[in-house]
Amino acid sequence: MSSTLAKIAEIEAEMARTQKNKATAHHLGLLKARLAKLRSGGGPGEGFDVAKTGDARIGFVGFPSVGKSTLLSNLAGVYSEVAAYEFTTLTTVPGVIRYKGAKIQLLDLPGIIEGAKDGKGRGRQVIAVARTCNLILIVLDVLKPLGHKKIIENELEGFGIRLNSKPPNIGFKKKDKGGINLTATCPQSELDAETVKSILAEYKIHNADVTLRSDATADDLIDVVEGNRVYIPCIYVLNKIDQISIEELDIIYKVPHCVPISAHHRWNFDDLLEKIWDYLKLVRIYTKPKGQLPDYTSPVVLPYSRTTVEDFCMKIHKNLIKEFKYALVWGLSVKHNPQKVGKDHTLEDEDVIQIVKK
Repeated sequence: MSSTLAKIAEIEAEMARTQKNKATAHHLGLLKARLAKLRSGGGPGEGFDVAKTGDARIGFVGFPSVGKSTLLSNLAGVYSEVAAYEFTTLTTVPGVIRYKGAKIQLLDLPGIIEGAKDGKGRGRQVIAVARTCNLILIVLDVLKPLGHKKIIENELEGFGIRLNSKPPNIGFKKKDKGGINLTATCPQSELDAETVKSILAEYKIHNADVTLRSDATADDLIDVVEGNRVYIPCIYVLNKIDQISIEELDIIYKVPHCVPISAHHRWNFDDLLEKIWDYLKLVRIYTKPKGQLPDYTSPVVLPYSRTTVEDFCMKIHKNLIKEFKYALVWGLSVKHNPQKVGKDHTLEDEDVIQIVKK
């Protein structure tokens, strides 16, 4: 492992030495590709698996002693052994909270700290779990937020997790022959044909169609080529606001993706939960048995990317779709209440549905 680490350190040092400008863009792009390749090597870690329960999963990341465990136990009533030194919470005790009818799993992701992505600590296994989260909460100490924030973001980035961003708008298709064919639908400030060619050459790709549909960076191209990136929304939780002034608090409120709280005093938890709900974008569907009132207590909860009637049926039981004739839907997704719909109809939050079988 150590030789890989040495190589990584060497490339990082060279990148730090290299000035960023038009002339060096090409060279930097190459270094970035080499770095990404080195980092994506290595097997998965073992022994850190958590069964996925509930409708969504939230991972909590933070340095030791920023109040992450306090926040978790106060949110969920999960008791996790609290100690203010490094690498204590090793086995994840997931807590589950119910919010607006959805079951949300809270996971402590321990030890994502400098060096985890180079195989130190229990980093690797933790990252594998982090990649399966629907939302990541980075818990920061309000008195020293920025240094920590950068380090944690770098860690997650190094593992192919992209926070609060969308996949790059780049078309990429490998071919058998014909060389590298580059089309850009808008002006490019960083990538030119030569840079694209040499980045792809690092991956031993010499024949491909590349379409840049936005002003893309070398990192964007590498993400698309590596192809194993996950895009996860993220909220920065600034803890210990009992230690700052009202003026400072006003400034924090203006920072995007940030929620100030006090885990210890349980201040502002309602704001945090509301923001969590916003970022999870879950869709609640209420079921209505024939001739009865809808059941508003236990909605069927779907992720926003999969909200068709068919998805709803699959969530209940995979055989349901075979017996499906049509559905009656009340709510925002239909013009009439109720409306008869087929399995491809897309449902909206808090719709009511009744399935009619064959």
